[in-house]
Amino acid sequence: MKLGHRDIPSEACRTVGDVLGQIGNKWSILVMVLLSQRPWTFNALRREIDVITQKMLTSTLRGLERDGYVDRTVLPGSVVQVEYRLTELGHDVLTPMNALADFAVDRRDDVIAARAAYDAG
Repeated sequence: MKLGHRDIPSEACRTVGDVLGQIGNKWSILVMVLLSQRPWTFNALRREIDVITQKMLTSTLRGLERDGYVDRTVLPGSVVQVEYRLTELGHDVLTPMNALADFAVDRRDDVIAARAAYDAG
C-alpha cells in the first residue's frame, strides 16, 4: 500500500490504522489542541468541552496517554486532581494535525458544496 510518498507493508496497515484512528478522532484532536496551549485538569477540560461526556473524555485521555501523546500527573492535595499535558510526541503530532485542520478550514465550502450536490442526486 502506498501512503503519501511511503510504501507501507501490508502487515503494517493495521498498526498504521490504529495510530491514525486514535489521533484522528474529533475528541482526540480537540483535547490535544487544548493541551497544546497549557496543561489542563480533567475538570477544566470537561468544562471547556461542554459537549463531551465524562466517559468519552476519560476514554480519550486514556487512549492518548497509552499511545504516548499525553502525560497524566496526580496533583498533591486533599482533593484528588489530575493534570494532563502533551508529551514531546504529542507536540510533534500537532504539525500534521494542524495541516489537516488548515485544509478543513480552507476547503470546507468545497466539501459542503460536494455534499449538497451528492445529496441532490
